[in-house]
Amino acid sequence: MLRQQDVGHRIVVRRIVGIREGRPQFSDALGELVELSETHLTLATAQGPLRVPVAQVHRAKRVPPTRRPTASAVVALERAADEAWPAPTRGRLGDWLLRSAEGWTGRANSALPIGDPDRPLAAAVDAVERWYAERGQPALINTPLPLAAPVGAELDARGWGTRPPTLVQTAPLPLPASTPAGGQADGWSSAVVELATAPSDEWLAIAAGRKGGLPDAARHVLTAVDQVRFAHVYAEGTLVAVGRGTVTGQGRWLGLSLIEVLPAARRQGLARRVIHELASWGVSGGATHAFLQVEQRNTAAVALYQRLGLVTHHTYLTRVAPN
Repeated sequence: MLRQQDVGHRIVVRRIVGIREGRPQFSDALGELVELSETHLTLATAQGPLRVPVAQVHRAKRVPPTRRPTASAVVALERAADEAWPAPTRGRLGDWLLRSAEGWTGRANSALPIGDPDRPLAAAVDAVERWYAERGQPALINTPLPLAAPVGAELDARGWGTRPPTLVQTAPLPLPASTPAGGQADGWSSAVVELATAPSDEWLAIAAGRKGGLPDAARHVLTAVDQVRFAHVYAEGTLVAVGRGTVTGQGRWLGLSLIEVLPAARRQGLARRVIHELASWGVSGGATHAFLQVEQRNTAAVALYQRLGLVTHHTYLTRVAPN
């Protein structure tokens, strides 16, 4: 049967659709798993969303994607993502990137092992460990898969740990129009999404609450991008939803990050409105595709992004050096 780790991946489900002459009748469905609970699962199929009660599932399993991205496509997207989340302290090992931002977020405090480190693999990992030790930080390495599988094998041999998988999801721009799950009306359709070139103090407070503080390095990560916009949604004078958009990768990629809605304002369509407004800004700046990074276990967010047309391009694992 399926597990939460399968959310965001392509699966096939054989479900019971009826009984004829005492025998169960089956139907197969193929699509991307966007939600999995104790009672049902939801697939995004070519014909649209399909919700299947678990009691009707006879068999289900993950299947290979129809087409994997090329190594060069993964490298290009990872470079664009790095530009969109720029760590203030940086180093290089050949083509590998070393990044530090006072410990604020894993992405800005990890090595990115793509390309040639200009030395044997074991020596490259040794150098990563030394670089972070010199800064008093735990060594982290983000391994895009399957591109960095050899690096992962080396880290396995050294006893490095693994954080939950992250999905790197993409969609062509402009994004398709979307409606809330179940087709319900958007109760906040009149809310205005304001885009600014700098985040307000209230915006930064929401980001600090989500990410556990906001050191000086975090402000650099958030703002040190040439093309960046910060989305603000107010209700009765209170900031209730935020988001961040960047255009990087030689102008091709709109990066979406920190899409956040306060608990009291959730399930009102505000996250979709923020994303669509940032997408429109990205298109006006010449971006042709959008990307975002989301933990695979965040099934609610994965389901939302699926409804907006985003699909998994590749995954990465954040690897953690042993103490």
